[in-house]
Amino acid sequence: MALRVKNRHVIQCLHKYFSTSLNANVDQQEINNFKKYSDEWWNEYGPTKGLHSLNKLRIPFIRDGLINESSVNTTDINTSTPLKGLYVLDVGCGGGILSECLSRLGANVTGIDANPDIIGLAQKHAEKNSLNINYCFGTIENHHQEKGVLYDAVVASEIIEHVSEKEEFIKSCANCLKPCGSLFVTTINKTFLANILAVCVAENLLQVVPKGTHQHEKFISPTKLQRLLEDNDIQTKLIHGMAYNVFTNRWYWTSDTSVNYALHGVKYK
Repeated sequence: MALRVKNRHVIQCLHKYFSTSLNANVDQQEINNFKKYSDEWWNEYGPTKGLHSLNKLRIPFIRDGLINESSVNTTDINTSTPLKGLYVLDVGCGGGILSECLSRLGANVTGIDANPDIIGLAQKHAEKNSLNINYCFGTIENHHQEKGVLYDAVVASEIIEHVSEKEEFIKSCANCLKPCGSLFVTTINKTFLANILAVCVAENLLQVVPKGTHQHEKFISPTKLQRLLEDNDIQTKLIHGMAYNVFTNRWYWTSDTSVNYALHGVKYK
């Protein structure tokens, strides 16, 4: 049921028609939270500035992970389009902040999101920048059921912490991968410290993230995530801790995974 949409009128009709049929894993409250600042999605100094800044870590993380797994053509590694020819799925793509960067690196990008308004925004922004990205309104659980949808890489960046049924979510991500395909995840650990920093401080005290963006009960630990991956024939290759300086709006790598972390896994079947 992942459908490509190109204008706001079509999006609104689809949303009305499918509002009762989207997968139960879609939390309407989560969609409503993101709608609050959908118009600010491409404002690098607005509510999504942390996502824009995060690209400085997650883009090389994805690129280098694919190079290390020999997924990248050796003749393209040192070019401006090292991901040329690769098919990448951006799950929970939002307004396309990550999708556009991956497209510029040469990847054939499909971005899916359960928020039809933001998908429309992403499509419009890509067309404005002459980027050929396939944006679809739908869920990963439905997307994997489409025939022939197999990707070299699936990226689930800053999305699994908004998902209720994580087992089904990971299973669907795995089903979208080719054998030896890579899954890249960035998310928030389920720790007391993460709750303090990501919710209490970032949302309630400093208000650098809109209130209601995160719920601690939906966070997931690296150990739990690895178990879910292993259950779906995905072997963890690398885990990195990430840290965010809210005052400078900069992300950096760290050995500490107690708050934010990135994981790269490879499907071995």
